[in-house]
Amino acid sequence: IDIDNAQLASLSSSGVPVIDIRTAPEWEETGIVPGSHLLTLFDERGNADPVAWLEKVKAIAKPGDPVIVMCRSGNRTKAASQFLSKQGYTKVYNVKQGIRAWASENRPLSSAAPALASCRKAKTC
Repeated sequence: IDIDNAQLASLSSSGVPVIDIRTAPEWEETGIVPGSHLLTLFDERGNADPVAWLEKVKAIAKPGDPVIVMCRSGNRTKAASQFLSKQGYTKVYNVKQGIRAWASENRPLSSAAPALASCRKAKTC
């Protein structure tokens, strides 16, 4: 389900988890939507391990639970959304224009450093 920034703000404030699938350098460059879970799907070369990624997603949201996925511009999340849908996730929200649009609207951003340190320590990024 494609959503815009207003819908992202509403859904995330109601408790739907946001999974940011970008890479660590991207998180550090722009910041993150407050409360996002940092979980890279595609590395800098475009490689992915969807099975391992799915196991990490399941720790955040179980199949059947709603989940929001976002990236830089909305392109990578199309593949992530389709993959999750095939794995039993019935409400997968894809942020259409990604963090770029969120930032361009001057919406709140948090430093990625604390979340990145936490997920690196737990080996969940």
